[in-house]
Amino acid sequence: MPPAPLEMPSDALVEREPITVLCSAKGWIRAARGHLDEAAPVKYKEGDRERFRFHAETTDKLVMFATNGRFYTISCDKLPGSRGLGEPVRLMIELANDQDVVELFVHRPGRRLLVASTDGRGFVVEEDSVLAEKRTGKQVLNTANQAEARVCVAADGDSMAVVGDNRRLLLFPAAEVPVLARGRGVILQRYRDGALSDAKMFNKADGLSWKTGAGVRNEGAATEWYGKRSQAGRVAPRGFPKGNNFG
Repeated sequence: MPPAPLEMPSDALVEREPITVLCSAKGWIRAARGHLDEAAPVKYKEGDRERFRFHAETTDKLVMFATNGRFYTISCDKLPGSRGLGEPVRLMIELANDQDVVELFVHRPGRRLLVASTDGRGFVVEEDSVLAEKRTGKQVLNTANQAEARVCVAADGDSMAVVGDNRRLLLFPAAEVPVLARGRGVILQRYRDGALSDAKMFNKADGLSWKTGAGVRNEGAATEWYGKRSQAGRVAPRGFPKGNNFG
């Protein structure tokens, strides 16, 4: 009896080509051929604007994180071309109209992600574990009491920085943030009034930095903002972005 034919992975049949992923603020997504320059002009629907632009390959997978705490996976070879204005990402995944995209990026095997919600809770998750086969995605960050998922960034560094929309900043060791597969996580920062605005991990030896209109500012050791996880923090240093984010 002849041996059964080997099954080829679906991505093995996709020709590898460079693309630029374009996604608008209203969630219209497409892929332009080649790696476009950041300054290359791109048209969007009237009243819409660019939100995400990054380089990828047709063999890559995109990871999308939404305000409902779910992760979605989209194959780059399934993206519509750039001759038109693309199509709503909601046609590719099941994302309710009252939910929005938090982050969109190319999947990197072996990476860890920091996820956090507006109620100040969060944790670290293995990126390989968030890939979803279904259009409904995979629930990873659970939220409660009208909180929404707010942050999804690479978990890289020995220190944690959290800032609230009350402009209070708290730094503490990243080791205090657990690695989980799913859940609400632990309290990163506590608020009497307000909510979590942004969070990131960084290396203490490099100092705390954030983006400004003129480039990147580094606060250095920033020792006066160090404390314990779940504290309220102190008012951010002068010059910290008015949008209360690290950029």
